[in-house]
Amino acid sequence: MDIMIDTNIIVSAAIFPNVRMNRLLDVLSQDHQLFICSYSLEELERVVKKKWSNRLNHIELFLQQVQYTLIRTPSVNILDTDIIMRDEEDYPIMASAIIADVDVLITGDKDFRGLDLERPEILTISEFIKKYI
Repeated sequence: MDIMIDTNIIVSAAIFPNVRMNRLLDVLSQDHQLFICSYSLEELERVVKKKWSNRLNHIELFLQQVQYTLIRTPSVNILDTDIIMRDEEDYPIMASAIIADVDVLITGDKDFRGLDLERPEILTISEFIKKYI
């Protein structure tokens, strides 16, 4: 299965690792194809520099250890006009997931929850673990 993780999932995994997150990453890297979009990497750098600048090395280490495919985020909004998102900054992530045609987007961002999309399936970490692990 093709799975994309959102910025907040990367932050959780790299800055605040725990047993559940480690288990998820093990399953993703062994049994599935993991995707991360370029927008998430840019957002990740901004957020970590602002909130946890002393932990930038955790991000670098995480990205070196995890096997993933990079999705180039489109420079313009390519989403259907029917897709309305509360947070404008979520459009690039959703567009990247749609372009990559991933099966699942794992996110902790509640703004993605209300979208009525057939694909990708939008799940939290807990929902993914419950459904697929």
